[in-house]
Amino acid sequence: MNALLDDLRQHCGADRVLSEPTDLIPYSFDGTAELRQMPAAVVFPRSTAEVAACVKAAVQHGVPIVTRGAGTGLSGGSVPVPGCLVICMVDLNAILAVDPANLTLRTQPGAITADIDAAAGKHDLFYPPDPGSMRVSTIGGNVAENSGGLRGLKYGVTRDYVMGLEVVLPDGSITRLGNACVKDVAGYSMKDLFIGSEGTLGIITEVLLKLLPRPAARRTMLASYDRMEDAARTVSAIIAAKIIPCTLEFLDRMTIRCVEDFSKIGLPLDCEALLLMETDGHPAAVADEAAEMEKIALAHGARDIRSARDDAEALTLSSARRNAFTALARVRPTTILEDVTVPRDKLAEMVAFIAETAAAHRLQVGTFGHMGDGNLHPTFLTDERDTEEMGRVHQALDAIVDKTLALGGTITGEHGVGLAKKAWLPRQFDPASFALMRTIKRSLDPANLLNPGKIFDC
Repeated sequence: MNALLDDLRQHCGADRVLSEPTDLIPYSFDGTAELRQMPAAVVFPRSTAEVAACVKAAVQHGVPIVTRGAGTGLSGGSVPVPGCLVICMVDLNAILAVDPANLTLRTQPGAITADIDAAAGKHDLFYPPDPGSMRVSTIGGNVAENSGGLRGLKYGVTRDYVMGLEVVLPDGSITRLGNACVKDVAGYSMKDLFIGSEGTLGIITEVLLKLLPRPAARRTMLASYDRMEDAARTVSAIIAAKIIPCTLEFLDRMTIRCVEDFSKIGLPLDCEALLLMETDGHPAAVADEAAEMEKIALAHGARDIRSARDDAEALTLSSARRNAFTALARVRPTTILEDVTVPRDKLAEMVAFIAETAAAHRLQVGTFGHMGDGNLHPTFLTDERDTEEMGRVHQALDAIVDKTLALGGTITGEHGVGLAKKAWLPRQFDPASFALMRTIKRSLDPANLLNPGKIFDC
């Protein structure tokens, strides 16, 4: 390790390398509860060439590498492994160019997601993916995890907006994948292999993103329900009516109470569910869709619908959903934000099962999520210092995963596998598919030095 530290200081400068134990503590964990491990060193490169040099040095000395952005991940993807080098990308944070003619934006991986959308907004464009952490998470992390967001129903996830990547491979070589062409079917789509690979196949050093024209109008509504089933039926009916809103989000009773206690925005405290509905686009289309969604919601049991009068009130209403995790996290010392997805017609059954499981295991669980695309976030409010209670948490999580898979769902819709979910991955994939993923990892990283032990063991 001393030899590696000398090489890193030579390549990046002594002030860019940390190795003292007290300096390493902030880099020993990410946003995932219970998971932490001290790295051997942290380096902060400022260019692709420096990243490549760090990788080559680590390979030469046989030291594993864990890439890190803002550390907001929720599956343990950037938690260090013993004796590893953390390559922290936060200083490669420049938004390099916005190209309105081609509707693209080129950026380094350390740029904050919300800043990318703001840069696009100066040209009356926008970057649609909006994970809940968008004000602090980096685009490199979003690409590595294939992050989703509240607008995913209409606009898709990160993968749908990545046109090109610059990647440092496990041997330190640099490759460029994809381009600014709208259509390109030459060879394998190699960039897609790295999107969602959680830092196990390469280190992303530059991203070319697709942008869209900013919608001319938007309408935001909040519907309250006495039964969760009615909220789920409303979502199904909206989709069946061939309306694709930009947002269809829900909060259960516990989450509503926590959000109102936190934000004081006037949410009803006696309902079982809230449904946040947003439509955007041409003003005439928005008016028609909003009226139709309101009609559908009332026909399917909504007892009240609050419609935003202006942008300020729209922001207030949408904050009910965007503040859900923050509000729940105030209740107990440890917050475990889970992430499962089921087919939309199974949503009501899945939400009911989560509530039943929480009661059976004597746990506090608030559930919210992206009802429009079936992505649920059961959030466990607990204390990781209480070994007995944490045992019940893990039993409940295991039951929720089993139910998710039985309903044809997936163990993660947007948070990734990392360390937290890798034990469940073989339950979702057949043996041939699982073996194929391991074959790809071994082919690109035969020494297993890039984020080893994440997603699966080689």
